[in-house]
Amino acid sequence: MELVAGEESEYGYRKLAICLRRQHNLVINNKKVYRLCKELDILAPQRRLKIKHPRRLAINREVTASDQLWEIDLKYGFIAAEDRFFYLMCIIDVYDRAIVDYHIGLSCKSEHAAQILQRALWKRRLFQTNCRPTIRSDNGPQFISNHFETACNQLGIEHERIPPKTPNKNAHIESFHAILEDNCLSRYEFSSYQEACQTVISYIQFYNERRIHGSLYNYSPYEFRKLSAAGQLSPIIVKV
Repeated sequence: MELVAGEESEYGYRKLAICLRRQHNLVINNKKVYRLCKELDILAPQRRLKIKHPRRLAINREVTASDQLWEIDLKYGFIAAEDRFFYLMCIIDVYDRAIVDYHIGLSCKSEHAAQILQRALWKRRLFQTNCRPTIRSDNGPQFISNHFETACNQLGIEHERIPPKTPNKNAHIESFHAILEDNCLSRYEFSSYQEACQTVISYIQFYNERRIHGSLYNYSPYEFRKLSAAGQLSPIIVKV
């Protein structure tokens, strides 16, 4: 009881047994100490085991249609007048290059990643089918969390993560963020969070609906998706 009341209060019964043998020269084993601690009701709370999800590394593949592979990543923007950052998390379809859904806010957590993933499935009407894309991410805290992994499992989506220091494995979302930086974020000195939101949302709408994309036969992502679905364009193969 003296040990538990002192510096050793954080110890479990195994370390308490070591202290009793070293400090008091007692001949006592771990089982005896466990039984005594249990009788005195001073057993330390048992630690919760964290749920571990298997890590699936990104693999090389050929994407031949929309909704086969999505990439997700996070981008920071700066609000000069308020001297603070805001966050933009986007999901891009690797085949048609459209931003399927996004989150913009002053915080960005795993819950937000799970929410936009669910909304993206709803927008693409994939809940009505057995078709589910693979979602690819880096190893950011939002994407390695139990919350995001559990959401992927519940939604029937396979989540794969790129190896560290290999942004080329997430090239399409990285490319979009570079375009956003050059043509939107770097051109404005935002005076408020509301202005930043409106500007970014307007640019994403322009990107999806009107911005010409060289690798999409010079159509915008939405135009390319529509024409491809109608069979009016030759299929393309995206190697990732």
